[in-house]
Amino acid sequence: MYIASQKRKENIAEYLIYMWQIEDIIRANGLDIERIKASVIERFGLDEAHTREMTEWYESLIDMMRREEVAEHGHLQINRNVIIMLEDLHRQLLADARFDDYIKVFYAALPYIVELRAKSGAEPKGEVETCFNALYGMLMLRIKGQTVSDATAEAIKHMSRFIAMLSDYFIRNEHEDIFKAKDEAE
Repeated sequence: MYIASQKRKENIAEYLIYMWQIEDIIRANGLDIERIKASVIERFGLDEAHTREMTEWYESLIDMMRREEVAEHGHLQINRNVIIMLEDLHRQLLADARFDDYIKVFYAALPYIVELRAKSGAEPKGEVETCFNALYGMLMLRIKGQTVSDATAEAIKHMSRFIAMLSDYFIRNEHEDIFKAKDEAE
């Protein structure tokens, strides 16, 4: 909860990846708050008030996962909303030639995105969600101590650059209208 809040303020990409991990932690604990207390919350060594606050946060996420029917797979609407906002910003940035640095980074990543979508076989996702799926998959492989091919590492490098730049523009746009700022700068 505290980590999520900090990440949300500083880096929307890290926030989303973190929240996907939280969803998986909740699933791994069978949506059981007592198991989550024992395996996660107690390890923080918080005082009683903060422990109660974190417990309530996990309970609310568990409740949302049940109500939204994502107890076994999928993502909470709050997390899907982040993807939607990022996809919207992505389209705006691509449509504005003043963000040529962003456009170049995206087009460098695009062949890898297209290739990954073709390999996934699932319903096609947007460019942003495809990249997040790849980055999350890479994180899971690293946690398991598995290695990846050089080609995969190269693809992840390009997708990471793209998502990092999008994330930076997202946070900047929350503080000031980046499109208006570009107008004023010209």
